[in-house]
Amino acid sequence: MPVSCRYRIAAVAKWLFCGGCAMFACLPVVPSRAADPAQEWRSYGQDTGNMRFSPLKQITPDNIHDLAPAWSFHMRPASLDVAAANPQAPNPERGRPNSRYIGSEMTPLVVNGLMILATPYRRIVALDASKGTEVWAYDLPANDGPATRGIAYWPGTRGAKPRLIVATRAGNLIALDAATGEPVQSFGDKGTISLKTSDVLNGFPNGFFGFSSPVLVLGDVIVAGSRVQEAPVLGTAGDVRGFDVRTGKRLWTFHTIPQPGEPGFGTWEGDSWKRRSGVNVWTTVIGDAKRGIVYLPVAAPTFDRWGADRPGQNLFSDSIVALDARTGKYRWHFQTVHHDIWDLDLPSANLIEVKRARKTIPAIAVMNKSALLFMLDRVTGRPLFEVKEVPVPTDTDIPGEQPWPTQPMSVTPPLAKLSYDAGDVADVTAELKSYCEKLIADKHVVSSKPFQPLRTDSAVASFPGSLGGVDWGGAAFDPGRGMLVVNTNNLAALATMTARPDGSYGMKDGYLYFWNPRTRQPCNAPPWGQFTGVDVNTGQIKWQVPLGVSDDVPVDRRDTGRINLGNPMVTGGGLAFIGATDDSRFRAFDVMTGKLLWEAKLPATASSGAVSYRAKDGRQFIAVVATGGNNAGVPASADEVIAFSLPAGH
Repeated sequence: MPVSCRYRIAAVAKWLFCGGCAMFACLPVVPSRAADPAQEWRSYGQDTGNMRFSPLKQITPDNIHDLAPAWSFHMRPASLDVAAANPQAPNPERGRPNSRYIGSEMTPLVVNGLMILATPYRRIVALDASKGTEVWAYDLPANDGPATRGIAYWPGTRGAKPRLIVATRAGNLIALDAATGEPVQSFGDKGTISLKTSDVLNGFPNGFFGFSSPVLVLGDVIVAGSRVQEAPVLGTAGDVRGFDVRTGKRLWTFHTIPQPGEPGFGTWEGDSWKRRSGVNVWTTVIGDAKRGIVYLPVAAPTFDRWGADRPGQNLFSDSIVALDARTGKYRWHFQTVHHDIWDLDLPSANLIEVKRARKTIPAIAVMNKSALLFMLDRVTGRPLFEVKEVPVPTDTDIPGEQPWPTQPMSVTPPLAKLSYDAGDVADVTAELKSYCEKLIADKHVVSSKPFQPLRTDSAVASFPGSLGGVDWGGAAFDPGRGMLVVNTNNLAALATMTARPDGSYGMKDGYLYFWNPRTRQPCNAPPWGQFTGVDVNTGQIKWQVPLGVSDDVPVDRRDTGRINLGNPMVTGGGLAFIGATDDSRFRAFDVMTGKLLWEAKLPATASSGAVSYRAKDGRQFIAVVATGGNNAGVPASADEVIAFSLPAGH
């Protein structure tokens, strides 16, 4: 029996009898020479600026029809099946509904010949990126799990070995040796630090705090946001902090809700800033490595549909905030929504380059969930395309609510649907039309304009809803072609507000979408999901196509676009790859025209981001995680990572 097999069997046995805390390693597969970062995938967004661009161009529009699966890996460990057959054995997944499979939104890393996976089974796994075979695995202790969207990598400096930084759902940071998976003993307490400190717990020792996205490592600094509650109003703080990647020592804290004496403090009237939750960075911080700047895409305050208890503009909610990476010192901000009462957050940010008058301007593209695109000078925060404060509706019957009278709108076109007119009802099938007409009547759905305030006497069809527009998947940028590509949804939220005994207001029917939840078909006319290419030099949409098909409708109506969650990736070969859609396809488009060039049927929806890398044999691979499972109602139904390539010798 091979040593690796014997070792894994022993490790499984150890895992079963020590409560799931085992870490085991085989000899790592490491190339003899240092790998080229441009040919790997070292950050969640490929680079710290989240461009999601791979310069590799072996795969092109001319040969992509030959792209085929090269290998796949099942993330669910065999030990869980052994444990399921042995009721006495510890099983951290026991008791979970539908726990055979767990959904993942992960983007893998590829470094030094290894593909690193943050699996939904509470494990970090390293694979040989050429073959998909397991090299080592680390099981997180205490039933903790990694952030669902991935982990971070530090290449090491001054003699220190490369590390993986794992942010966890329980609010910890764990440092692992990138070659072996062993905890780094010099980091924090034997490899772990807890970020659930008294200052962010905000007086709530049992407050909700953790991570859904990886942290950013810029230079020797870890920059960490967090996931906190969406309700109730008071709870853990959304502060962003910097830590030394070598020791885990805290370097700085930035208060996303300004404290007395800090810039922006006066935008929270009265004591509304005290102990409030939200205003956090639940997506990924991005960074300009050359300039040492980090950019925080900050979310909405709690409660995100009612603001009568927090009059004011409410900085730094729904803002992109630039800080010095070493010190956390404030540099500039740009707020995309004033006094958010729609849960619009700011989930999308990418460093880009804009060419104008023969000059290249370092810039940043940001979008809130409305898919309003703002392109800013990344050094100064100055808009590169005119932004106007546009009057918006303020009519509401909610006592004390003071909607902000204007909102920032760019002269560049919105990338998703922003309003709803009575009579806009999908007739893709008779069943859908009948369902939607009844829903409209029962909920008293009313027409809406952009930034329409919510009411107690009717359901406002707010476009876009909580899934966006654009959501956490965001965009990808091709710097050579000046193209920004982004996937969006045209799905409204239906919210009717109601008074609560304590005098606050909440949503009468909870989180409700304007759709048939059984078929996940929206009630407005298609397209329901779109893929868009924007020329950043002009700010104009160059192409826009439906993303996804409805398999259960007549053939001549299938191109509806589908609800999607995930992110695109672009390559030097002029291709834009994306899964995301609930039709379980993985697709490639021409980045300049939006023409669909290739698609493959996956075992489940890829609510994740694809990666591109060059393997040791010289082949370019495209890999994607396909598990299903997301908050658009897609069930988890697989556990696979699938890598595609051209045939050997192509």
